[in-house]
Amino acid sequence: MLAVSQSRLARSARLVCVVDDDAAVRDSMRALLESRDLEVRDYASAQAFLDAGMDPDARCLLLDLHMPEMNGIELLETLRRRNIDTAAIIITGRSDNALKARAQRAGVLEFLEKPVDEDELFRSIDEAFRQNGG
Repeated sequence: MLAVSQSRLARSARLVCVVDDDAAVRDSMRALLESRDLEVRDYASAQAFLDAGMDPDARCLLLDLHMPEMNGIELLETLRRRNIDTAAIIITGRSDNALKARAQRAGVLEFLEKPVDEDELFRSIDEAFRQNGG
């Protein structure tokens, strides 16, 4: 029982929250992250993430840029106004310099464009864990 508890604690220290309105993207991201022994919580919208409340164990946020109602940068700006500084990575299929600059002002750790290079993604996640004590 103790080993299971320690394993669960170790995994929760490696919690990644994925916020994306595309179910197929969430499913594939979950499978990829779990294949690296990361714990994953996923949300279908920025509002669903906000309604759930920020998990204090989260060490990294993977945010889709283009979502209805509230995009990934707006979500990050909302979190920063609430003094939540969890490292965030924005993932997008389309971007421009103005969006990148806005994301940087909001404190994004990394801005990745699809198709995302797996090695680059995991380097960014590792950096998020280092920044957040995980």
